[in-house]
Amino acid sequence: MRAVDLIHAKRQGERLDAEAIRWLIGEYVRDRIPDYQLAAWLMAVFFRGLDGDELAALTDAMLRSGEIFDWSGIEGVKADKHSTGGVGDKVSLALAPLAAACGLIVPMVSGRGLGHTGGTLDKLEAIPGFKVNLTRAQMRRQLARLGVAMMGQTDRFVPADKRLYALRDVTATVESIPLIAASIMSKKLAEGADVLVLDIKVGSGAFMKTTREARLLGRTMIEIGRKMNRRVAALLTDMNQPLGRAVGHSNEVCEAIELLRGGGPPDLKEVTWALTARMLTLAGLARDAAAARERLDAAVASGAALDRFRRMIEWQQGDPRVVDDARRLPWARREAVVPAPATGWLTRIDTRQIGLALAALGGGRRTKEDRIDYGVGIDVERRLGDRAERGEPLFRVHYRKQRDWETARRMLTAAVTISEPRKRPPRLIMEEL
Repeated sequence: MRAVDLIHAKRQGERLDAEAIRWLIGEYVRDRIPDYQLAAWLMAVFFRGLDGDELAALTDAMLRSGEIFDWSGIEGVKADKHSTGGVGDKVSLALAPLAAACGLIVPMVSGRGLGHTGGTLDKLEAIPGFKVNLTRAQMRRQLARLGVAMMGQTDRFVPADKRLYALRDVTATVESIPLIAASIMSKKLAEGADVLVLDIKVGSGAFMKTTREARLLGRTMIEIGRKMNRRVAALLTDMNQPLGRAVGHSNEVCEAIELLRGGGPPDLKEVTWALTARMLTLAGLARDAAAARERLDAAVASGAALDRFRRMIEWQQGDPRVVDDARRLPWARREAVVPAPATGWLTRIDTRQIGLALAALGGGRRTKEDRIDYGVGIDVERRLGDRAERGEPLFRVHYRKQRDWETARRMLTAAVTISEPRKRPPRLIMEEL
């Protein structure tokens, strides 16, 4: 078998069998196929696509390129959730312990933020001492005792994805739906999840700008799951404004804790409850969405969900006292507000711009090597459809350096449109697949 023949076949729109795809990915990971040939194959896929069988074969080859987690010795349904990324998206922080408190086993491998989107690992590391680098043995012990563990990706975990993504990034093939789907699903299936719920963000703060793109991605990943005997569902959720009120790290941890206490912003609760309830029904732990939501409410009312979060922090060497004392989190001491420049209704929020404003404050990274300032943050004081009087706060900003504040202020002011007449904000949960 030769790489050039597989490049030619895909360029011509021919279908590749599973053996050919496994060989191609395996040889590439073993450094027996050069980057330029794999890049040519990726470009052929970008234009010609992959059918369902090809996509399942690619996903399988990628997930088998390295370490695969097997939790078969731990009793219970293994379940996880994946978000395509957004601004203020702290759902995983609350969802993982909440799902575990309801009887699921949640082995969650998360990522870091890059560009305008936040990363779950960065938010967890705002908690003093919290360790996201767990060995498989540590993760197994924690899952067996606690039912939840949240960790980062190791070099041995789906190495094919890391290498293919780096190539896609420099060959303008990142936007390929089949390649996005294989990337996400290879990592989630390598976690050992039986059940997976996808949160596909749509809007100005999301990678998917339209419902058509999001729907295609969701259906593609569901089809991969079906072919690989996994139970997968997807929700399309709005990202035309930040989720919840907090955008940052320490402030998002606080908002997740508030949610587990029974409070929190209504939109954050709606998305978190919808995703977690779907996990419970897919796993067979609730007969329908209503029964699942009752179970979630009970886990919060009893304190079980918050206790699970506190114990997870302790297990992963973090300071569990942050649950009851937010002052133990890092905070920027300087604070200022961005006022409304006019009176009227909020009719537009450029959510991506808000994420970039956080990065300008030091709360994001332009490259993977950049360090995060966990203490800076943005609190959203007005939402789409709200009325604002001239001079009233639109955003409250926690910052350290004056020049960073000035940059963020300009970006945040430009990120909103205040006008007449009032517009109805988009539906939060747009669709379920």
